[in-house]
Amino acid sequence: MYISNITTLALLVPCVLISAAPVFKNQGTTKGWDGTNHEHKGTVTQVDDQSYKPDSSIKMVQKYDSSYSGRYHSEVYKTDVYKVGDEGYYGLAFRLDPDWDVSHGQTFNIAQFISNLEDHPDNRCKDDWIPSMMMWVEKDQLRIRSKGGDMCHSTLKEYTIGTVKPGSWHRVVLQAKWESGNSGYYKVWLDGEEALERSNIVTTYRDDQKKYGFQFRAGLYANGWHDDKHMEGSQGTRQLWIDEVGFGSKYEDADPGEK
Repeated sequence: MYISNITTLALLVPCVLISAAPVFKNQGTTKGWDGTNHEHKGTVTQVDDQSYKPDSSIKMVQKYDSSYSGRYHSEVYKTDVYKVGDEGYYGLAFRLDPDWDVSHGQTFNIAQFISNLEDHPDNRCKDDWIPSMMMWVEKDQLRIRSKGGDMCHSTLKEYTIGTVKPGSWHRVVLQAKWESGNSGYYKVWLDGEEALERSNIVTTYRDDQKKYGFQFRAGLYANGWHDDKHMEGSQGTRQLWIDEVGFGSKYEDADPGEK
């Protein structure tokens, strides 16, 4: 089994949990998820030749097609992970392909929270699946966003977390306070060092009845190809691996742990 150099990313909020995320743990297998989403030429497969911890990981691949106008998801997902007002920890380990091209600024998402808000009373814009948190790679930087409030006039903020290295395993742990007003919270560690802390931010969409549960999705979403309507550079195949996904009411539920 090949294990490459390891770096660490964690996103945390050190506060008392009021409503905890459901506990979930996956050790690099395609079992236990509520589903997979691999569009067009994308694939999602369990492999044993690469992992953060023994004995397997999930490999996500997407391939660019200039004749295709749809989206490029290759993800696994777990449903109803949070609703507005919840707090929780969410973690995974991930590895970009060693030949991952970092020479341009197109974005490649590795994790997100998303919900079908098609029948939401605020949905004047007639959207359906809308993400709140997204985490992505842009060049060699890992970035994250907070988004929420009124879904058609949302509040959006983007933050740079730090540098990631293709071919190295990184581990990420997020604790977020999911609020549609200015009382949400993010905190981020990269490679064991605190990299970002933001409080009094909007982190999810208004939902007074707490009706809408958000999925947690992990993997590869080549959103830059879709949103920009073209591919920059010449790397038409992108691939990454994920392992040790977890979330719950405390840090230990989510942390992939040391090698």
